[in-house]
Amino acid sequence: MSARRLGALVLASLLALPCARPAAAADFVPVTGSGSTWSQVALDQWAAAVKKNGITVNYTGSGSTAGRTDFRSAQVDFAVSEIPFQLRPEDGSPPEVSKRDYAYMPIVAGGTAFMYHLTKNGKRVENLRLSGETITRIFTGKITNWSDPAITKDMNGVQMPNRKITPVTRSDGSGTTAQFSLWMDGQYPDLWRPFFKKKGLTSYYPTLPGGKQQNGSNGVAAYVAASYGEGAITYVEYAYARNAGYPVVKVKNKSGYFTLPTASNVAVALTKAEINADLTQKLEGVYNSADKRAYPLSSYSYMIIPTSTQAPFTNEKGQTLSTFIDYFLCAGQQKAPELGYSPLPKNLVEAAYKQMNRIPGHITAGTDLSRCKNPTFEGGKNVLLETAPQPEACDEEGKIPCGEPGAGTSASAPPGATAAPTADATTPAVAAGDAPVVAAGSTAFAEPVEVAAQSGTALVAGAVATAVLLGALMLPPVLTAYARRRRRAGGAR
Repeated sequence: MSARRLGALVLASLLALPCARPAAAADFVPVTGSGSTWSQVALDQWAAAVKKNGITVNYTGSGSTAGRTDFRSAQVDFAVSEIPFQLRPEDGSPPEVSKRDYAYMPIVAGGTAFMYHLTKNGKRVENLRLSGETITRIFTGKITNWSDPAITKDMNGVQMPNRKITPVTRSDGSGTTAQFSLWMDGQYPDLWRPFFKKKGLTSYYPTLPGGKQQNGSNGVAAYVAASYGEGAITYVEYAYARNAGYPVVKVKNKSGYFTLPTASNVAVALTKAEINADLTQKLEGVYNSADKRAYPLSSYSYMIIPTSTQAPFTNEKGQTLSTFIDYFLCAGQQKAPELGYSPLPKNLVEAAYKQMNRIPGHITAGTDLSRCKNPTFEGGKNVLLETAPQPEACDEEGKIPCGEPGAGTSASAPPGATAAPTADATTPAVAAGDAPVVAAGSTAFAEPVEVAAQSGTALVAGAVATAVLLGALMLPPVLTAYARRRRRAGGAR
């Protein structure tokens, strides 16, 4: 048999061997989730980032209430919500009881902001500041005009235009509504409860005379940003206002300073949150934080994760979901400030990994946080908290607002003073020092992601397959050269 024919047979035999492929995109089965629109900007960006590694996370921002319902009815693998299942609803609605095993896991922090659209003398007002009581009066129908004396007082004499206020609320079941109503019920019960006609929070905002209702965070933000949105104000996660390029209200905290929902101000406020054993949150300490940097309406959202393989969940989905979680708890948190959120601090990251390890089929991760690229901690310290800037003098109650003549002084602005029109001297739509924002769904921030290593068997099989292929390519020339040497040696005898 000739060397060439022998080589061809060897090659054919080698190629016929079964080749175990290395870990690749096909190893990750898709997972689905639904719920919070408050968190959706972050979730969409994280999902786009891991997509390059073959990890498919299909998420629908349908509102927290819908997400919790979808999880209970086994329509999705996971859900995201700003509030836990309402087992004993104070508003009289049916209890939310899940037959599936689950756990709560924090995913990202942020501030519920008040995005507004207001112009004076043809120029946008961008330095609006309001107390919590004034905000509650607006959203319970007690204040209906921007020239109201309470608003003028919050602005230290700077008068807003004589224009109707249009409060824009959510029409769907919303975790943002639940968080906002919880804050009003806790801080201003004498205003909220007569309006709501009950005590406690609600996911469905009551009909507000003179107001408008829209579906989802995108819906309320789009209404305010539209040309017909002049005079409108809404409550929405800060990310949506940033994406739309519209300003948000500076809200007065308990120390008497008006603050924005920046990443650092949220981080400061959340140091006062009480964390329950199941990782749900108590926010009374956040609302009442005496730190003059704190943003009062700060909170974090939960992922509701499965802890058993009850349908539709499987061990294979557990591998995908836990790999996604491993990414966003560390490297993914780097994008949080750019997107209008605040990264999770170390204690919540540690707690989240413990919850992740309850997912069936989970990967091994979170054992060494020195490799975690979360921007809030370095060497065990919360860097974001330590570097949070102090508010300016013009943000203090009783001082002329930032951007106005005499800003920061104690004198009141002259009667009829005009709100500052330019962004460079006022509170900008995008806070100073923040990076540009990309709309939800964009892949501008997508990047190759470090995902957890696959099993050793898959890696060895991949190495064997590579060696077989190289052998198949190299063996025929080697055999041919060997045969030639044999012929030459035979002819020399």
